[in-house]
Amino acid sequence: MAENPASDGSLVVCFGEMLIDFVSTVSGVSLAEAPAFEKAPGGAPANVAVGISRLGGSSAFIGKVGDDQFGYMLADILKKNKVNNSGMRFDHKARTTLAFVSRKSDGEREFLFFRNPSADMLLQESELDVNLIKQAKIFHFGSISLIDEPCRSTHLAAMAIAKKSGSILSYDVNLRLPLWPSAEAAREGIMSVWDHADVIKVSEDEVSFLADGEDASNDNVVLKKLFHPNLKLFLVSEGASGCRYYTKRFKGRVDGVKVKAIDTTGAGDAFVGGILSVLASDISLLEDEKRLREALVFANACGALVVTKKGGIPGMPTKEEVHQILKQNGLGIS
Repeated sequence: MAENPASDGSLVVCFGEMLIDFVSTVSGVSLAEAPAFEKAPGGAPANVAVGISRLGGSSAFIGKVGDDQFGYMLADILKKNKVNNSGMRFDHKARTTLAFVSRKSDGEREFLFFRNPSADMLLQESELDVNLIKQAKIFHFGSISLIDEPCRSTHLAAMAIAKKSGSILSYDVNLRLPLWPSAEAAREGIMSVWDHADVIKVSEDEVSFLADGEDASNDNVVLKKLFHPNLKLFLVSEGASGCRYYTKRFKGRVDGVKVKAIDTTGAGDAFVGGILSVLASDISLLEDEKRLREALVFANACGALVVTKKGGIPGMPTKEEVHQILKQNGLGIS
């Protein structure tokens, strides 16, 4: 069922949840008012894995789904997108997670999750594909897998294996507050692995949440409250506006690529997939600001292209599409 892991040592292993999003067919309404829902594959770590593969990179996904039609559908979607799915497990008792999603008139998404408990929460340490994790050049994860046991302990064990094997640890916070018992628990859980990550990506909303409501656009807030000594790269995504970057040696911002947005689902995941696909093949660009900025222009273009189509995974761009939009915007990079 699996693609071969990268023979050139540039494999990105994504750990966490994969689920079915039921997205309202009409935007500008609440979940209760939605007339119908369309099913779409979702889950940030899985979206990132597909994003990397679509760009020609090598990726794998580790996580648990239900032993049900939706679970097998998700495994098949990964396979069709050339993502190594040999680390997926199927739970006989719990179902694949479902999330109902609507887009309110202010553009914000409203989520209703069905996961009590769902299969992704029940991944056991004994079910980890240890050999796959050991091959990871980059081991990527979010925070949803840190909410519930046994998945939390499994997540920590997988991180430890990856770290010991010399992988770079990449963390996209992807805050989903309704899934946590409280805001305090979310803050504590998210920060519990903070100092272990080499690369962290947050949105501006997540900066202000983690920095107790302080100004997310203030560099000093980011550097004092969130940057840590082991970090190789800290990224703040600003949606359509682009992103900011911080390393121990330099900081700056890169403008977004202008497009007409249809659906913002998966934009952050496409951005992460874009930057990780470049980092996996050349980690040394973290030391070179010019090349890092070029990689972030590329990642911004990945995020921009996704919002021009409906749905996260179906909209993930190819490398050719990214280069084409960069050329159109006069941002062609070698």
